[in-house]
Amino acid sequence: QVQLVESGGGLVQPGGSLRLSCAASGFTFSDYTMSWYRQAPGKERELVAGITGTGGSTNYADSVKGRFTVSRDNAKNTVYLQMNNLKPEDTAVYYCNTKRYLSGTFYYFWGHGAQVTVSS
Repeated sequence: QVQLVESGGGLVQPGGSLRLSCAASGFTFSDYTMSWYRQAPGKERELVAGITGTGGSTNYADSVKGRFTVSRDNAKNTVYLQMNNLKPEDTAVYYCNTKRYLSGTFYYFWGHGAQVTVSS
């Protein structure tokens, strides 16, 4: 079955950097787009970044463009989120995601999440 395991979260000062990793298993990793979402306290989960199976195309939320970079290593079945120039408003739980479209329905798969806290 699909398993996604995030790592790399933590506490960082404003302006600092973190890199999140998501190790995937249970499916042919290179066939699927992978995404990162985040959810801050009291807010809805939002899409942060996505990357296609080959890594040839990426997309970002406007709030993180120029600061975050999504990448993947298909040989390691791992997707990354490099976060630079972090701001307090980036504080959230970050989730790795993949989805499937079957018989007219989307199915979403999530990791357990990684806490990122940006504070001085």
